[in-house]
Amino acid sequence: MPKRAYKYRFYPTPEQEKLLAQSFGCVRFVYNNTLRYRTDAYYKDGTSISHAQAEKRLVSLKSEFPFLTDVSSVILQQTLRDQQEAFKNFWAGRAKYPKFKKRHSRQSIRLTKVAFKYKNGQLFIAKSKEPLNIRWSRELPSAPSSITISKHRAGRYFVSMLYEFEAKPMPISKKTVGIDLGLNDLFITSDGEKSGNPRHTRCYEQKLAYLQRKLAKKQKGSSNRAKAKLKLDAAVLPKQVTYLSRF
Repeated sequence: MPKRAYKYRFYPTPEQEKLLAQSFGCVRFVYNNTLRYRTDAYYKDGTSISHAQAEKRLVSLKSEFPFLTDVSSVILQQTLRDQQEAFKNFWAGRAKYPKFKKRHSRQSIRLTKVAFKYKNGQLFIAKSKEPLNIRWSRELPSAPSSITISKHRAGRYFVSMLYEFEAKPMPISKKTVGIDLGLNDLFITSDGEKSGNPRHTRCYEQKLAYLQRKLAKKQKGSSNRAKAKLKLDAAVLPKQVTYLSRF
């Protein structure tokens, strides 16, 4: 059955923000630690570590690093599954070798049904008693099967909810029309209808160029450059997003 994902912005409470920071850090630690372990095993001994071996090693990691038990075990298991998919894509020639996760890049965690609860239009995640403060710009058709929580470099939080849907065929129309894409108008139909071009991005171009010039003048590695980059990211990223995708 096909699936769709709705993405919303949400505003975590201080407690939720702390929990998410811990979750992002633990997921990044497990992913990088396991990736280093698999890479060293291959280059030193020629051994290929399987996904089952990586999951079994997670138990010993929790014993060695107790802070990993402060977050849901589901997100740690899921990050190993994501890493395995990255290796499959690499072996099949569809992607490059998996990279280490960076602290200052986009952070994300994925939760399956056992790690969240969707009830009466509210979303609860594991280890948190309060629902997420989501900006519901569109109604969710059904309970999601999995969710992905992400934090962008500008400090904005988003949740993407995946759910199954039944595709319905569109009604058959006898009329056909051709569409030509352009610059002055977004499109022109064969009937002569013109859509116009609102040029939504024009109002942001000057501000974006100004922030890019400010960033270029900052010394690399300085705190002022980090602040300027954060302002640039905040200007580029949308303030609120809702999108629909098919898998």
